[in-house]
Amino acid sequence: MSTTLRFLAPNGHLGFAPLKPASFERGVATRPDFIAADSGSDDIGPGPLGSDTSTAPEAWQRHDLEHMLLASRRLGVPMLIGSAGDTGTNSRVDLYVGMIREIAARHALPPFRLGYFYSEVPTDVLRRRLAAGEGIRGLDGRPDLTAADIDATDRVVAMAGIHPYNRLLDLGADVIIGGRSSDCVLCAGPAIRAGFPESLAYYLGKVLECASFCAEPYGAKESVIGEISMHDVKVTAMHPEQRCTIASVAGHAMYERSDPFSEYVLGGMLDMTHCRYEQHDERTTRITGPRFIPASELRVKLEGSGKVGERYVGIVGVRDPYTVANIDRVIAWARQQVEERFGRSGYELHYQVFGRNGVMGDLEPVKTTAHELGIVVYGVAPDKATAEEVCMTGTRQMFYARLPEVKGTAGGVAFPLDEVLPASAAYRWTINHTLRVGDPLELFPVHLTDVGTRAPSAAGGAAASPRRATGRTAGQR
Repeated sequence: MSTTLRFLAPNGHLGFAPLKPASFERGVATRPDFIAADSGSDDIGPGPLGSDTSTAPEAWQRHDLEHMLLASRRLGVPMLIGSAGDTGTNSRVDLYVGMIREIAARHALPPFRLGYFYSEVPTDVLRRRLAAGEGIRGLDGRPDLTAADIDATDRVVAMAGIHPYNRLLDLGADVIIGGRSSDCVLCAGPAIRAGFPESLAYYLGKVLECASFCAEPYGAKESVIGEISMHDVKVTAMHPEQRCTIASVAGHAMYERSDPFSEYVLGGMLDMTHCRYEQHDERTTRITGPRFIPASELRVKLEGSGKVGERYVGIVGVRDPYTVANIDRVIAWARQQVEERFGRSGYELHYQVFGRNGVMGDLEPVKTTAHELGIVVYGVAPDKATAEEVCMTGTRQMFYARLPEVKGTAGGVAFPLDEVLPASAAYRWTINHTLRVGDPLELFPVHLTDVGTRAPSAAGGAAASPRRATGRTAGQR
């Protein structure tokens, strides 16, 4: 076995904004063993999962896939993509499989093997588990899943571990498009498969998940290289003006989590409590000391989203000092006018006050209101016409608010647009739970197909008549 394994991470949340080609090509020139990028995120909210869409233009996603595919085929190394198209739903996997086929055909690439797997879970599967008396445990303080939760859900994905990636590598895949997956498993899987310690492998995946977010000065969408040995992980910035420092790497290890030291995956937990960080060279940090704690049973995280209603958005500006000081009265007046028209139920009306607490809400520690406010008004209802009128009423009636001591008739607010704007439908997270499984591949069917100039092509979507392989590889949990 090789004494080290090197991974090129060109982007975090692939497609959300395009990768930077210069640092990517610097990374390619170092001849990594794998090129891997995660494409998913919950940061975008529940809308894309519920509506089965992507948040970024297809051209941006294609841009990154093309750079990665051409480089991986030129080097002859595997390429791995996780959580395709933001959410890892079946349609997003099919979208990426289709793009890979199109890119390969356009560049007349020699034949290669394309693997992919799905992560969607039919709601009927969850209903049957509940009917059998099985508890589907809630996360982050949520109660166990109920039938009502399932009724409110439009789409569910399960979060894969290393297992479908390693299964497809064992089957000979050169390129893998993954459904919804834990961020860190893209790099952890191949490293574990190659015999490196689980603790270091999962840490490697954790630190590379957002590419240059682990470097300083801040500069997103730049490439980094992660190297694993039997004793440590090293991470190096590829942009010539960036460096991976003790502070930047340790800071990223604590990124996006309520517990800064724990990362849960299917099969166990990465414990970073005793990690040690050393500056290896000017642009490289060395990490030792993570632990991996195997789970007592296999539980898969589930994510579900359900539609609340159609949504419109209004925008209001306030500069008049008296209106700023009485903005809660202004909003209360507008709400009252909506209630008189629509009653108190059957819709939602929300006000987000920027210049006071628009970003942090009640957690905002600064209690001094700015001299001017920008207010975003959201109207949500079962149909577009009602949502538009709710939002229009809740927006325009701020102009007519009746405040004491006001003698003028010009109103105390201004509108940058006369109309309210149609927005994407409103969704909410309905499922954030874990489901027990007996086999880590149980919810993640894998597929393998041939792509390239000598392979028959299928227009768009997933491969026609793919070879399907499922099951567990020896030695995997």
